[in-house]
Amino acid sequence: MPTAPPIRAADIAAASERIAPVVRRTPLEFSPRLSASYGATIYLKREDLQVVRSYKLRGAYNVMAQLTDAERRAGVVCASAGNHAQGVAYSCRTLEISGRIYLPRNTPRQKRDRIRALGADQVELAFVGNTYDQAAAAAMEYAAQTGATVVAPFDDPRTMAGQGTVAKEILEQLDSAPDSIVIPVGGGGLASGMTVWCREQAASTRLIGVEPEGAPSMQAALASGMPVKLPAPDPFVDGASVGQVGSAPFDVLYAGDFEMVDVPEGAVCTHMLDLYQNEGIIAEPAGALSIAALDVIEIRPGETIVCVISGGNNDVSRYGEILERSLVHKGLKHYFLVNFSQEPGALRRLLDAVLGPDDDITLFEYVKRNNRELGPALVGIELGNADSLPAFLERAAHAPFEIEILEPGSNAYRYLT
Repeated sequence: MPTAPPIRAADIAAASERIAPVVRRTPLEFSPRLSASYGATIYLKREDLQVVRSYKLRGAYNVMAQLTDAERRAGVVCASAGNHAQGVAYSCRTLEISGRIYLPRNTPRQKRDRIRALGADQVELAFVGNTYDQAAAAAMEYAAQTGATVVAPFDDPRTMAGQGTVAKEILEQLDSAPDSIVIPVGGGGLASGMTVWCREQAASTRLIGVEPEGAPSMQAALASGMPVKLPAPDPFVDGASVGQVGSAPFDVLYAGDFEMVDVPEGAVCTHMLDLYQNEGIIAEPAGALSIAALDVIEIRPGETIVCVISGGNNDVSRYGEILERSLVHKGLKHYFLVNFSQEPGALRRLLDAVLGPDDDITLFEYVKRNNRELGPALVGIELGNADSLPAFLERAAHAPFEIEILEPGSNAYRYLT
């Protein structure tokens, strides 16, 4: 392990001055709802209100503002799941530097359109693979061929310093250092930058990183003592789904007093919807990670906690899936295969025998086969209360039908969700 960290607080202070002309000082908002729910004083650091709707501009601009004239002429290249690309695109247009941006093919359309709008004619988009790591490999190959500077989303001390300015602002916006800061973790740039600042300026503050359950890359690295590659990270929380964390961020977090937790993607979806419905905050999945972590971390009564809302670039077309995942996570949505008798009134008997007064059928797919007595139907049920599932299954067991619940994780269930 290195004897000295890749950056210090002085680098973050310099980055803060360097990026000030283009980066917004985002609000630190007290949350009455969350404070009451968790028995603490909870603030939200609203990086979703950044000019590119995420903190990624801080690191990207800090890198590009330090390029030499020769490097600017050669242009830049980056890989991104979307938010870093927007920071690079905005910086390209502001600094008049040409850039090529590699994105996974599954990057939401909303992010693609925003990148094009922010970069205008200074950027070119290229789509490769379905993961950040595949896009990153293509970006590195392009840099080797053209001499373009790689603007790393997290594994670069300049990026880390820029992203660490989030912590600097938080401490300036509060009268005293918070007891805890909850930080979303993807490649580790934000968490490591904020850790460096806090360890020099607020050593007593507890730092907690949170990853999606399907992509715990930093936890895997910390457990192994080095960055390791996850075989198949779940891409749903696209802003924090990284197959392997950066070496420089890892060095900081491995050496420091830093906690890690992970949360299910369904819990993230539930908190995304709660933020929207209660506070009017449009958070992307990675942006809601820090709120979902409040369900699993130890909270001391009355302590002051800052949750970083890291981004708000969410495609409205995803809300159907987000709602579905939330309902499944809360135990309200279930799927069944029901073997019906192919005769009039069969569905009515199912309704009378099995459904409770507050339950609802949300999916019914059935094709009648004239040469068969029985026919299977796929039925989706939304329960009025998660606690009513045992009673529902008890009624189903005694109903005049064959009813099979589709278990989460099975191939049939994955097909549906």
